[in-house]
Amino acid sequence: MTANNELSELILYHRKQAKLTRIELAELAGVGKTVIYDLEKGKNTVKWVTILHVLNALNISIVFNSPLMESYEKSAG
Repeated sequence: MTANNELSELILYHRKQAKLTRIELAELAGVGKTVIYDLEKGKNTVKWVTILHVLNALNISIVFNSPLMESYEKSAG
């Protein structure tokens, strides 16, 4: 499964659990309703900032993880 498919399934699942229509989610996120459709269908054309608005509206947070994260955190602070 690709990250694109995982994201689309995650957004669809959370929207349905919140009992929101695509239009309602779009309004909450401040985006167009076609953006929600595109995200749920796994299209690659949605801008990162727009994805962040949708995730924020659904209370989904992003956690970055890598083998270098511990050394990065030490160097940053």
